[in-house]
Amino acid sequence: MQATADIVIIGGGCMGASVAYHLAARRAGNIVLLEREKFLAMGSTGRNAGGVRHQFSTPVNIQLSNYSLDVIRRFQEIFGVSADYRPLGYLFLLSSPREIEIFKKNIALQKAFGVSDVEFLEPAEIARRAPRVNLEGVLGGSFCPRDGVADPNTVTQTFAKRARELGARIETETDVIGIETANGRVAKIKTNRGAIATRAVVNCAGPWAAKIGAYVDLEIPIVPLRRQFFNTSAVPEIPRDHPFVIEFATSLYFHPDAPGLLVGMSNRHETPGETYAIDETFHLQMLERALYRLPLLENARVTRQLAGLYEATPDAHPILGEARAVRGFYNCAGFSGHGFQHSPGAGLALSEIILDGASKTIDVSMLDLERFREGRPILEHNVV
Repeated sequence: MQATADIVIIGGGCMGASVAYHLAARRAGNIVLLEREKFLAMGSTGRNAGGVRHQFSTPVNIQLSNYSLDVIRRFQEIFGVSADYRPLGYLFLLSSPREIEIFKKNIALQKAFGVSDVEFLEPAEIARRAPRVNLEGVLGGSFCPRDGVADPNTVTQTFAKRARELGARIETETDVIGIETANGRVAKIKTNRGAIATRAVVNCAGPWAAKIGAYVDLEIPIVPLRRQFFNTSAVPEIPRDHPFVIEFATSLYFHPDAPGLLVGMSNRHETPGETYAIDETFHLQMLERALYRLPLLENARVTRQLAGLYEATPDAHPILGEARAVRGFYNCAGFSGHGFQHSPGAGLALSEIILDGASKTIDVSMLDLERFREGRPILEHNVV
C-alpha cells in the first residue's frame, strides 16, 4: 500500500471505476481506488438488472441519461468493448388518471431536453407492442425506444482497466476503517492494510456511503434497501426484442434475459438493511403479480433468485459534490437504483467538480449534500 495519494476513491463498483477513469483521463495525479472485496463490482453493481433509460422526471436526471446512454451506446467505438446495449425500449404501464397526467408532463420535459422519440401510447398501441401482456386496468403508457438494458460488469471493468492503463492504482481487499481530518480538511485514509495521506477522497461506497461519511462526522442520508428479482427458464412466446415492461403502480417489471425473462419488483414495505437473503414471502407476492400481468409465465420455472441493494436518498437523487463541512471530501453516491446507467455522466461530473471547481458538461450543482438540511429536495417520480 502506497503511503500517499492525490485522490483516493472508496468503492469499486461502476461509480468508483467511472470516477477513477475520468480523473485518470485528465491526468489528475496519483489516484488510488480502494475496494474491500476481492474483485470489483461485487456489490450493487454486480446485483443489477441492467436497465438504462431516458424516462426520468427531472432535468438533471434526463441530462445524466442523455450523456450516459450515449456513452453506453457508443461503448465499442470509444473503448473497443461492447457494453451489450440492447435498445428494447422501456414501456411504463399506467393505470390511473393521475399517473397519466404525471407521465404526460414528464414526456413534455423529456422532449424539451432532447429525448425526441419518447411518446405516450394508448392501450391499443400497447397491445400491439406487447400482445402477451394482460392490459386489464391499463389506461395508457410511456415508451422510449432507445431505453433498454446493458451490462454493468463490462462497463465497470472497462472503466477500471482504462484507469489502470492511465496510471491509477486499484487496491482490492482493502477496507476503509477510518478517515482523519486536519483543519477541516481530509488528511488521511486508514485501511486494514495501512494508511494513505491524501487531501481528497471520493465516497463511492453506494449503500455503505453513510458509514464512510460518519468517519468525518457527516450525516449522509443514504440507506441500503433490498431489491429482489428472478430469472426464468425459456419463454419462447416472448421475442428477444420485447419491450422492458414496468407496471408503474406496483413497480413490477420484466424484460428478456436469455434464455427467459428477468422479473423484479420493489417491496414497498422493505426496511433499511444490508441483507442479500431472499424474502420468500415477498418472492411469492412478486410471482403472483407477474403471473397476473404475464399469464404465460405459468409455463416457465424460476431458475435463479437474486437480491441487491438500492442506495436510497430521501428524494431519489444522488449526492454529488464536495461536502461544505469537510473540504476534500466528495460524495458520488445515492443514485436510488439508477447508478449504473448514470455512471458515465456522474464520473465525468465528479471529475470536473474536483479539477475545475464545478461540473461544466452537466450542471449537477443542485445535487449537493446540503440540500437536505436546507430544504431543497428534488423529487424524482420515475423510480421504482
